[in-house]
Amino acid sequence: MKKWMLLLAATLLLALSLTGCGSKSSQTLNVYNWGEYISDGSEGSFDTIREFESWYEETYGEKITVNYTTFASNEDMYNKISSGAVSYDVIIPSDYMIARMANEGLLQPLNFENIPNYQYIDDNFKGLYYDPDDQYTVPYAYGIVGVIYDANVVDEADTGSWDLLWNDAYADRIVQFNNSRDAFGTAMYKLGLDVNTTDKADWDKAYDALLAQRPLVYSYVMDEIFNMMESGEASIGAYYAGDYFTMRDAQSDNVDLQFYYPDPTNFYIDAMCIPTCAEHKDLAEIFINYMLSEEPAVANAEYTSYASPNSLVYNSVAYQDDMGADAIAILYPELGDFAQRYNTLAYRNLDPDLLDYLNTLWENVKIN
Repeated sequence: MKKWMLLLAATLLLALSLTGCGSKSSQTLNVYNWGEYISDGSEGSFDTIREFESWYEETYGEKITVNYTTFASNEDMYNKISSGAVSYDVIIPSDYMIARMANEGLLQPLNFENIPNYQYIDDNFKGLYYDPDDQYTVPYAYGIVGVIYDANVVDEADTGSWDLLWNDAYADRIVQFNNSRDAFGTAMYKLGLDVNTTDKADWDKAYDALLAQRPLVYSYVMDEIFNMMESGEASIGAYYAGDYFTMRDAQSDNVDLQFYYPDPTNFYIDAMCIPTCAEHKDLAEIFINYMLSEEPAVANAEYTSYASPNSLVYNSVAYQDDMGADAIAILYPELGDFAQRYNTLAYRNLDPDLLDYLNTLWENVKIN
């Protein structure tokens, strides 16, 4: 009996070993990112995901599949992750949402031994409020919110401030952010209010401003702004600086998109993180490290037109030449003490009670 069991075990072992011959194991990495936020191979660009899959197989001798999906807002991403119904290995939220997710235990500390390319992240982007001990994040991109307008429609004399988004001369030509934090931010910057105030009376003032703006708004948008501004369907919108260049490059012949920074305005940083629901943490850290290497980092910065905190990017002469002097001037303005300005103007995580209050106000804006 014992001899028969040994023979059976040997036979099973041989069968298993033969099954593995000539094949490579495959893993799946789930990445969740903003829309239009990675070089994807379109129009001859570097295909970041496919190149990573090829690089990984060549380096580790195993196949990998990246399941890459996108979200339209931090709030959409948060709702999906916090529901516990999904599993993502790498996510790329914004600063204030990172602080919230870290506080709620939704992020894992990173093992930076697996991310040696972190050395290329500029020190100005370390130790900031949303991750003061640099435990959870690797900065991916950063920028400043500005106003995009069609110079063929908008009088130059009306530009320069947040007031343009409330100018009734352009009723039904204005688009507004379709997320509560950015939309309220535009109103609070316009009114000179602290965007991180805990005073509900100040949020009420911003709410009143958004209600006053409501009849002028053509649509509340996120990624939809691209087609609307490029085609001339809309003529005014606040959006992230890097996206201006994407719109300008694709604008119709009858559209002349221009850009400016109102003062004050929002500074933001998006960073790569690993949520607690991740099933492949080591693999996620390999992916993050790859994203910091020069070729994909430069390709992603060029494709998205967002500013990069990676020294391999902003020190690249080829990158500077490809982007052009006007783009570099907008993306990398002289900021003086970056940390001071960032910590003053960036959105902070709000406490749950205030978040609920803000979201209620926002829903009322949308239904009025």
